[in-house]
Amino acid sequence: MADDKLHIRLHVYNAELSVNVPREDEEYYRSAAKLITDTINTYSTLFKGKKENRDILYMAMLDIALRYKKERARNDTAPFNDILGKLTSEIEDALKK
Repeated sequence: MADDKLHIRLHVYNAELSVNVPREDEEYYRSAAKLITDTINTYSTLFKGKKENRDILYMAMLDIALRYKKERARNDTAPFNDILGKLTSEIEDALKK
């Protein structure tokens, strides 16, 4: 396929976005739009009348970014790769003896 992009419309909070996405990523985009909308709605409910809309948007972005960073750190395999490398070296040294 030369062009496996799909043209979709996403409802993100109070905006409609028209985007071209890889066909295999459509569900991720739709899920991300829903996450953004739900998060903003949660903060809007909590802080409507107390905070400006712009601040509510920033709080929602920070919330989502924090979740992303925590998940990414949780899935960081570098420490395991280091340990496996050391163990492999020790096993290879032991087998040589």
